[in-house]
Amino acid sequence: MGRHDPERALAAARREFGEHGGVCPSVERSTTFTVMAPETMPEIFHGLRGPDKGGYFLYSRHFNPTVDVLARYLAALEGAEAALCTASGMSAISCTLLQLCQQGDHIVSSHTVYGGTHALLAEVLPAMGVSTSFADPVDSESFAAAITPRTRVLFTELLGNPTLQVADIPALAEIARRRGLRLVVDNTFTPMVCSPVQLGADVCVTSLTKFVSGASDLIAGAICASREFVQQLMDLRTGRAMLLGPTLDPRVAFDVIQRLPHLPLRMREHGRRALAMAERLEKIGAPVCYPGLASHPQHQRFGAMANPGYGSGGVLTLDCGTRERADRLLAALQNQTRFGLIAVSLGYYDTLASCSGSTTASEIEPEAQAAIGISPGLVRLSVGYTGTLEDRVCQMEEAVRAAGLA
Repeated sequence: MGRHDPERALAAARREFGEHGGVCPSVERSTTFTVMAPETMPEIFHGLRGPDKGGYFLYSRHFNPTVDVLARYLAALEGAEAALCTASGMSAISCTLLQLCQQGDHIVSSHTVYGGTHALLAEVLPAMGVSTSFADPVDSESFAAAITPRTRVLFTELLGNPTLQVADIPALAEIARRRGLRLVVDNTFTPMVCSPVQLGADVCVTSLTKFVSGASDLIAGAICASREFVQQLMDLRTGRAMLLGPTLDPRVAFDVIQRLPHLPLRMREHGRRALAMAERLEKIGAPVCYPGLASHPQHQRFGAMANPGYGSGGVLTLDCGTRERADRLLAALQNQTRFGLIAVSLGYYDTLASCSGSTTASEIEPEAQAAIGISPGLVRLSVGYTGTLEDRVCQMEEAVRAAGLA
């Protein structure tokens, strides 16, 4: 388990050339597609023909040739049978959960998830008759204890946002199998680094906006799962992705395709630099958390799940205690040492830093934040790879000392 080689799998995927032999795949912008014989069209509508059944396309909200290429590459990267691309990471999560759950059903979710995901689970889905209980991602048995006769899904982030708690995916997969449930894992923080489907997850969702894209210039998402589940999502009558319509623009898909070949290089460098930063911060006594440090409570668990050679991800946190101290650190990082930028999101080539409690976790009530370990001064840093590592480490240390954290 956990020894999937995503780089090799991606390289082995069937190469897609352009329409006229170009080394890049073509961008198919057409919204609708023709057929040579009129009797073919009803067969497409009834699922007898399609992209994987003769190479037939119908309408780009259903399947698009360029987006299809990206989906095939992503499935290979994650070690899944198939994949479906969506317009955002949140649409990938929403469509997945709505496909798996009906009115009256129940979800058990990690309590440490992105604020938007928490709002979906706690506010939006209950209005549709789907309830959620929240469990501790560190304690797999807390998921088991929260399961009811109406539970259909276990949901977790592999690396919790923003606390960096590590869920035990194989253990949760075993619980899901034993109870006849589906395990859905958000792998946005650790593409290449970990492969949830290979660890036993039924569905892996991710925001391509972050590390996979790497340039903070597009928004996209993906669902990697069995071929059967992807077909269910795109069913013309009941497919949530088909009918809710979070369609990925083929031009955006093309941009992501062009960035996949250097994703392994980027993830290795994000991880190398994040580890170097974390080790220096720990050495000077700063309150740092990073799964690559031996001091991280789930360091061994993370290492057991990680694919060799990609490090431990590009995100670390500094707990400044108060919002005021966090703001001092952020100001020093951006305006004094020019180490990084005050901005949300992840995976950019420059470091992005934000105070999670008042930004990406702000949908979670302060009392709930405190209960799950998000302090008012928790600063999340997505470590970039611009500049020399030596300079960046010095800039980070200067900012941390200026903020009184070491």
